Amino acid sequence: MKLLITGGAGFIGSAVVRLAVARGHAVVNLDALTYAACLDNVKSVSRSPRYAFEQADIRDRAALDRIFATHCPDAVMHLAAESHVDRSIDGPGDFIDTNITGTYNMLEAARAYWHGQGKPENFRFHHISTDEVFGSLGPSGQFTETTPYAPNSPYSASKAASDHLVRAWGETYGLPVVLSNCSNNYGPYHFPEKLVPVVILKALAGEPIPVYGTGENVRDWLYVEDHADALLTVLQKGELGRSYNIGGENEVSNIDLVRMICAILDEKRPAGAPHADLITFVADRPGHDLRYAIDPSRIRGELGWRPSVTVQEGLEKTVTWYLDNAPWWQALQARDGVGRRLGTDQGTGQKAGG
Repeated sequence: MKLLITGGAGFIGSAVVRLAVARGHAVVNLDALTYAACLDNVKSVSRSPRYAFEQADIRDRAALDRIFATHCPDAVMHLAAESHVDRSIDGPGDFIDTNITGTYNMLEAARAYWHGQGKPENFRFHHISTDEVFGSLGPSGQFTETTPYAPNSPYSASKAASDHLVRAWGETYGLPVVLSNCSNNYGPYHFPEKLVPVVILKALAGEPIPVYGTGENVRDWLYVEDHADALLTVLQKGELGRSYNIGGENEVSNIDLVRMICAILDEKRPAGAPHADLITFVADRPGHDLRYAIDPSRIRGELGWRPSVTVQEGLEKTVTWYLDNAPWWQALQARDGVGRRLGTDQGTGQKAGG
C-alpha cells in the first residue's frame, strides 16, 4: 500500500512511518514540522525508495490537494495534531485550528481525491485519536467504544470534535473511514515535555522531578511501537465506520510510574541513586482527569491484536534509549516550552510566552 501519514515526524507518527516502511509499504510523510516534530525521528528510513516527505500544514487545503494528486495514496493515516494538554490550557486556539479545522481540510481533500479516483473500494481514511475524549473514570470501569464523550480539556475537546467530523463524513458522504482511540503512549523519540521523558531527563540532571497533585492519577500505558502495530492492523483489517480502542493493558498511577523509572535509573545510573529522592509534588493541572482505562475487547476479538510489551519492559527500553541517544533530546531542549511548567494560565486566554 501507499500510505499518506500526517504528523509522521512526531512521536507516534514517526513510529508508524518506521514500521510501515519496514513492512514494505510506501509512505508519504506529511508534516508541518512544528515545535514537537523532528526529522531525526525518521532518519532510519529517510533514504528508502519507499519513503517521501512533504512539508505542509493540514490547515492548507491547496497543499493537501497537491499532495493527494502528486502521490495518489491508497490510504490516509491521520495523526497530525496538537496534543499537549498543558499547552492547550495556555493556548487553545492552536488546538482548535489544527485538530478541528485541519481535520476538516484533510477529510475534504481526501473526499475530493477519492471521488476523483472513482471511489476505489480499497481506499481508507484512518483517524487516530485519544481516550481522553471520554473524560475521566472513577476507581473502576473502563472506556469502551460506546462510552459517551465527555472531554475535560481544550485538547481533548478538540480531538472529540475531530472524531465527530470523521464519523459524520463517513455517514454523510460515504467516505470509507475507520477510527481508533488510544491510551497514553511512551517510548523512543517521545518529545521531552511529556511525563516519561520529563522524569528521565530531570533525574539525569539531578533536578526536582515534578509530579502533579498527589500523583494518584491513573493511566493505561501503551508502548509506542505496540501502538504503531495496532494502527496498521486497524487500517488493514478494521471494519469501515467502526472505532477501535487501543490500550496497553498496563494501568499505573503517575507516582508509581515515576518510581518505576527512578528504580530503573538507579540500576543503570547508580551515581545519582536514589533518584526517587528528587520527586517533588507540584500544584495539579486544571481539570486533571483522575483515571483512564481501556477495554480492549473489540480490537482483540475482531482483529486479533493485543499489546506485546509490559510497562516494566517498555520503561526499561525507553530509559535505555534516552541514555543512548542524548544528542537527540539535547537538541530539542531549547525549543519553546521545553523544561518549564505549562498549563497554569487560566485567566487571560492568551498563550503564555506570547
